Amino acid sequence: MTAPFDFAPLLAPGTPAPAVLWKGFPKYNFIGGHNDAKHVPVEALVAAATAVLRREGATLATYGLNSGPLGYRPLREFLAGKLADHAGITCSPDEILITSGSMQGLELVNSLLLAKGDTVLIEQETYSGALTKLNKLGVNVIGIPLDEEGLRLDIVERTLADLKKKGITPKYIYTIPTVQNPTGAIMGEKRRAALIKLAAEYGVMIFEDECYSDLIWSGERPRSIYSMAKGEGVIFIGSFSKSIAPALRVGYIVAKWEVLARILGLKQDAGSGALEQMVLAEFCTQHFATHVPKLNKTLRAKLQVLREALAEQFGTAAEFGDPAGGIYLWIKLPEVVDSQKLAQAALAAGVSLNPGPEWSTNKAYARNRLRLCFANPEPETIRQGVAVLAEVCRREFGVPLRSANVDRKS
Repeated sequence: MTAPFDFAPLLAPGTPAPAVLWKGFPKYNFIGGHNDAKHVPVEALVAAATAVLRREGATLATYGLNSGPLGYRPLREFLAGKLADHAGITCSPDEILITSGSMQGLELVNSLLLAKGDTVLIEQETYSGALTKLNKLGVNVIGIPLDEEGLRLDIVERTLADLKKKGITPKYIYTIPTVQNPTGAIMGEKRRAALIKLAAEYGVMIFEDECYSDLIWSGERPRSIYSMAKGEGVIFIGSFSKSIAPALRVGYIVAKWEVLARILGLKQDAGSGALEQMVLAEFCTQHFATHVPKLNKTLRAKLQVLREALAEQFGTAAEFGDPAGGIYLWIKLPEVVDSQKLAQAALAAGVSLNPGPEWSTNKAYARNRLRLCFANPEPETIRQGVAVLAEVCRREFGVPLRSANVDRKS
């Protein structure tokens, strides 16, 4: 019998550990950026796919669908109009690049601007994917603490001044100003204007991530940083993952052409998925404006179910806010709790959660914090999952002191 080929010596340095074979979602799934399954507009997407393929299917014979390397033009035209109405952004379709999810957008911007040893400023609690990419690049990541409105500009200013004394100019300030991940904070326009002024003073770009900005319960939001700066010194990324469906993997970058042209030179993938772009353009032109408010109504109701379940099961042991949008709740537990150990024990009981340190540059600060995604589970599943999580937490760390079931009987 031939011995298995040993390829381990051939692995490149820094190769991550092997993945674990996926065996399905846990019973109580509170992780990732999953969304509400009942609000995936399946029938409308089927109709959109049928219509656009019958009309333009022959263009699949060419890379770029006769629209060029920036992506399917009708989708870029829809986005230009949507961004004008929703975020105050004035841009042409030729200042929008369609990407394979916002993650590719992150990678392209990093490839354009960053080299090993460079410095970036980032929100102390932020998207774990952004942190992972930056750490892999060997970049000096400086986390800026947050308050209820997002980035603390007093600390941004002090940090920039300290770096300037050392002869260091950060490559960018990465921020999720509209429904921040994981905290749900929304930065007001006054602070946005101050951030633009501060970044310009120190010659630093702003990297604005708006993947969650459609999911605001009121539908009202501040103008984007990109719009307020008229696109000068700002790169903007967004996504359809949270507003339509994450599995579609369609995101976009908005930037001035002189910047976008450089990014386009790095996107050597022959174009992002054509069918997804065609179907989204067809669907969104007709249905996006009515689809999102319906989704947000359901998401808001699920958030309240989660908050009520946490209050019932954890009492004062769990501290959390009331986000104005999004799909996540950021939770603080007593200091005795190690959320990474809690995540392991909870998973064994069928509950998945995101431990805080994975979403923060300050691992000690985030040790007793965790992120729960409430968008995918049904309300009763949320209630049951939180009850199981509370029992696991009490067993492992002694908090909450008593279970909700015992309290109701006493």
